[in-house]
Amino acid sequence: MPIYPIRTYGDPVLRAKAARVDRLDDSIRRLADDLIETMYAAPGVGLAAPQIGISKQVAVFDWGDGSGAHVLINPVVLETSGEWEYEEGCLSVPGYFWPIGRPAFAHAVGLDLDGHEVEYAGEGLLGRVLQHEIDHLHGKLLVERLDRPTRRLALQALREEALGL
Repeated sequence: MPIYPIRTYGDPVLRAKAARVDRLDDSIRRLADDLIETMYAAPGVGLAAPQIGISKQVAVFDWGDGSGAHVLINPVVLETSGEWEYEEGCLSVPGYFWPIGRPAFAHAVGLDLDGHEVEYAGEGLLGRVLQHEIDHLHGKLLVERLDRPTRRLALQALREEALGL
């Protein structure tokens, strides 16, 4: 299984809404395996297909509870509640962490690799990972979740980095 380079801020694939998966076949299973390998190699706790340049609604995650990697296909957040600000980073915006406010709890549903409906719900890291990876599938990056002044500074820093300043 190849480990893919992770697409970084500025790559247009990260801003596009990913296509729904209509058929679960061996190519989707290989994609999930490749995402898992790439996520662990990065290292990260989640990775979405657009982050390796594939615009499909497939995400993987491992929030460290000992159950290993999980796959979510065509996921939807059903419910959120509470509020939690946390220093959040992203493999597609490497080296940067910002305080991001998100709901503390998230409940998501999607499909597994066998086409069965799976649900994940949790507070803390699990809730955050679900929201973060599903954001990727909708073309949304964490910089869009920053308050206006912080976002302006973050975008300036990212532009300067891209220009080698």
